[in-house]
Amino acid sequence: MSKKKLILKIGSSTLTAGTDRISYAKIEDIARQVIALKDSYDIVIVSSGAIATARQFVDVGGKALQVASKQALSAIGQPKLMAIFDEVFSSFGLSVAQCLLVYRDFESAIARENIENTIAKLLELGYTPIINENDTVSADEIVLGDNDKLSALVAGITKADLLILASDINGLYDQNPHLNEHAELIEVVHNLNAVVPYVEDKETALGTGGMATKLHAAAICKENQIEMWILNGGRNHFIIDALAGKTTFTKFAT
Repeated sequence: MSKKKLILKIGSSTLTAGTDRISYAKIEDIARQVIALKDSYDIVIVSSGAIATARQFVDVGGKALQVASKQALSAIGQPKLMAIFDEVFSSFGLSVAQCLLVYRDFESAIARENIENTIAKLLELGYTPIINENDTVSADEIVLGDNDKLSALVAGITKADLLILASDINGLYDQNPHLNEHAELIEVVHNLNAVVPYVEDKETALGTGGMATKLHAAAICKENQIEMWILNGGRNHFIIDALAGKTTFTKFAT
């Protein structure tokens, strides 16, 4: 029986576990889950965190950085982030491969085919593709969305069965839970327009994504008949527990 394809997007807030440093423990948690699910799922990771990684090694000033400074940080941090993934995943017997993309790659039929073929071959060879935006030539992620849109585009090209956005929140609420203690989780979304009024983002120092960019990703997935989940990546076994129905999260139906 053929495996299902799962795209896992991990935001900076998840990778840092709420600190200012990349969490080795969180990457270990992800590696353990990849192993546990490998018989049923081919998993592709879309990972933010290059800038957060670079901050551990270089100080370029305050948190309100210009785009060029963020691009420089990304260039510094991306190989170090991949080195961490490689170190941790290889300790579990897993191999990783880096794929750097920009949004205009998805506008070319030839480039889309090359992306699909490359990812398919890596999975066939037993490698876990780890995708990020090439911030040196494109600043879209830095300015707009922390890889939410990128992960949805990857899901579409690879004909994925499921996109999981691992964030620092349990899902979409009827109010911003950071600002309203009585906010209630919305567990299933069928109509994206109906939930737009609930979006009330809170800016963070590490991540650029928010619920608005996640709804944009959901719209891309809906166009491609791909289910999308938003769940709390801060918990251990967050993918396995969600697949087993042991935790609550927001599901965007196709």
